[in-house]
Amino acid sequence: MTESTPISAPTWITICEGCKRPDWAERGESQTDGARLADAIERRAAPAGIKTRRVSCTMGCERACNVIVQGEGKIGYSLGIFGGTEADAEAIVAYARMHAGSATGQVPFRDWPQGVKGHFVSRQLPLPTEKDDET
Repeated sequence: MTESTPISAPTWITICEGCKRPDWAERGESQTDGARLADAIERRAAPAGIKTRRVSCTMGCERACNVIVQGEGKIGYSLGIFGGTEADAEAIVAYARMHAGSATGQVPFRDWPQGVKGHFVSRQLPLPTEKDDET
């Protein structure tokens, strides 16, 4: 999938902007690690055709920083233990782009960006559709 390949249904990255790494208070930063990661992801996501939204908490505090990659009718994934860096944002958006290009949301492990390997926390199966209820 290239940067110009159109995406039918959007893939979303939900970013926990409240996430704080364990050493956040000692670093004396005013911006949370999650907010910093959200800024970096948003700069990259729109040009890649990926939608973003911020939430105050994804309840994954022990695994901060957390994001969720999901799309309508596709398997979604929770990822965590990111440091809130530019490199993290780059890897997350690259993975989201691959998710967008997959009919099911599944991306072969061999294709994952190195920066997301070891960060998967859980997957969420797509909700059943009305068509599924008929079978």
